[in-house]
Amino acid sequence: MRISDSPNQQSRPWMPAAVRHDEPRGDDELLARIAAGSQSGLSELISRHGRGLRIFAARYLGNAGDAEDVVQEVFVTVWKQAARFDPVRGRASTWLYRITANRCIDQRRRRALRSFIGLDDVRDEVASPEADAEATTAARQELAIVRDGLSRLPERQRMAVLLRAVGDLDIAAIAEVMGSSVGSAEQLLVRGRRALRDHLAVAAVGRERKPS
Repeated sequence: MRISDSPNQQSRPWMPAAVRHDEPRGDDELLARIAAGSQSGLSELISRHGRGLRIFAARYLGNAGDAEDVVQEVFVTVWKQAARFDPVRGRASTWLYRITANRCIDQRRRRALRSFIGLDDVRDEVASPEADAEATTAARQELAIVRDGLSRLPERQRMAVLLRAVGDLDIAAIAEVMGSSVGSAEQLLVRGRRALRDHLAVAAVGRERKPS
């Protein structure tokens, strides 16, 4: 279950002590400036909380590259939604960590799906220090193609793939959920994975044929 991004939520994710501030109102003022379109306010907020959020995400995800992606997404969200923050209903740092926790959950689901269909090599390339903006964009386009491929699978294949990749269920559990035999569930996974790989291959050929 996802944690609500709303600052009304009372639950507080774990937060490293190093990111607590003696003057939390300063964060509130920064968010007000960001809501008004201040890029310098966003830069200052990143300087204050970026390291702590990366540590939190990296320890949760076990991957520094994924954590960096998550924190970038968090601050994009902050830039777009700063006006939603209400300092009367909670601390700014709590709001930031709640958004980060939700993005971590999303990232784990995406990584599970990538692993299932064999996209880990692509993700590792993007996470490397040598990765540039073009490589990052290409990887994100590939994930969009995967989502499109999932939507095109027959219903039972799609269900089996998602139960395995996102639900992390073994084949026996998938068979039980779907009311089928273990053999049938295994065949659904094999066919679904093959269809996704074929979809990726066709999309890759299409990109190569586009004029530069």
